[in-house]
Amino acid sequence: MSVFTTEDKVKILSDLVSIKTVNDNEIEVCQYLQKLLKEHGIESQIDKVSETRANLIAEIGEGTPVLGISGHMDVVSEGDASEWTYDPFTLTEDDGYLYGRGSGDMKSGLAALVIAMIEVKESGKLKKGKIKLMATTGEEMEQKGAEQLHRKGFMDEVDALVIAEPSETMLVYAHKGSMDYRITSKGLSSHSSMPVLGKNSIQPLMQFIQNIDHDYQELVETLKPQTLDFKSYSEFVAQLLPKDSDIDLAEVEKVLSTLVISNTLINGGEQVNSIPARATADFNIRTIPEYDNDAVKALFQKHLDKMKEEGHDFSEDLYLDLDPVITTGDNRLIKLGHEIGTRILDQDLIIAPTVGVTDASNLLRDKDEHFSLMVFGPGERPHQIDERVKKDTYLKFIEIFETLYVQYLNEA
Repeated sequence: MSVFTTEDKVKILSDLVSIKTVNDNEIEVCQYLQKLLKEHGIESQIDKVSETRANLIAEIGEGTPVLGISGHMDVVSEGDASEWTYDPFTLTEDDGYLYGRGSGDMKSGLAALVIAMIEVKESGKLKKGKIKLMATTGEEMEQKGAEQLHRKGFMDEVDALVIAEPSETMLVYAHKGSMDYRITSKGLSSHSSMPVLGKNSIQPLMQFIQNIDHDYQELVETLKPQTLDFKSYSEFVAQLLPKDSDIDLAEVEKVLSTLVISNTLINGGEQVNSIPARATADFNIRTIPEYDNDAVKALFQKHLDKMKEEGHDFSEDLYLDLDPVITTGDNRLIKLGHEIGTRILDQDLIIAPTVGVTDASNLLRDKDEHFSLMVFGPGERPHQIDERVKKDTYLKFIEIFETLYVQYLNEA
C-alpha cells in the first residue's frame, strides 16, 4: 500500500516549486526534504557549500551494491514572469499538466526519486544493498555541489547512478563535455574623433573570434567522431525540426556528433563616441572524446599567444570545464530501466548519449566506461517559459523508480 496519495505527491512537488532556488537558496529545499525524510525514519545530512547553498545526502539499506540517486535543487531564472501563463513559482495544474519553474528541470525528477525512496523504505521491500540520495546544489551554473560531493568521497562506494534529469522518452548513458571561456581584450580609451590617441579593444577581439571560427570550421570537416553514437538521438531531434526545414537527418547527426564551439556573448565599449578600452567575448564549447577539453585549451592558447605576439593585451577566464561523460551503456541498470520504463510509460524509449551536461561530469570523475549510469526522468520545456511536466508522467516516474530500486538491488 502506498504511503503517499496522488494529492500528497503533487503537494510535495508544489512545495518544492514554491521554494525559489534561482541559482541560489537550495538550503531551503534541503531543509524541506530533510524534514520529509525524517517523518519516515530516514536521517539525512546537509552538506553546505555556502550559507545558502548545500547538498543533501540520505541513505536507506545497507551493504552492497550501492545505487546512487541524484537530482539538482536549483533552477534557472524565470525571465519575464509576465510572459508566463501562470505564476512561475506556483505549481498550477491545467489540462493534465503541472506548470512552474522547476516542474520539468528538475524538481519533478528529484521529488520522484525521494518519494520512491520513502515508499521503498516504508514497504520493507528492500532486502539487500543501499540506496544513496545525493541532492545537489548549483548544477545549472558551475556544478559546485557535485564537485564537492566527489571531492569529499560521497561517490566512492556508489556502484551505479540514476540522475533524474528530464528526458522522458530517452535513457541517457553518456554525454558531451562543456566549457565556458571568457576572453578579454584591453585597449586604451580616447575620444572617437582622435582614435590615434587610443587603442580599440574590439577590433583585435573580432580577429580572435574569426581565427577560432576558422580553425573550428576546419576541425568539423576533419574530425571523425566515433565514441558517442548519436544516430538514435538524431532521429529524435529531427522530428522536432520545422516541417519546412531543409536540414536533413545526416546534417542533424553531424552537428550532434561533433565538437561545437559557439561565440554566444560579446560586449565592448562604454559609449558611442569613445574608443573602447575593454571588450569581452564568451564561448560555449561542447567537447567530445576525439577533441576533448585539453585539445580546446590548446587551441585557445595558440590564438591567445598569437594575439599577444602582435602586441594585444588579452587574458582568458575558463569558468566552466566539464569533461565528457563516457560509459558504454551496456549494463543491467540501463536494460532494467528500459524494460521498466517501457512497460510503465507504455511507449517506445530510446537509449542514447545526449548533448546536454549533467552532474555526472563531476560525480563520475573517477569512474571508468563500465560504470552504470542512467539519466532518465520526467519533465518538458526545460529553461523555457511555461515549463511543465505531465501529471501522469510524474506519477509514473515515481512508480518506475520504486520498481527499479527494488529490482536492481534485490536481484543483484
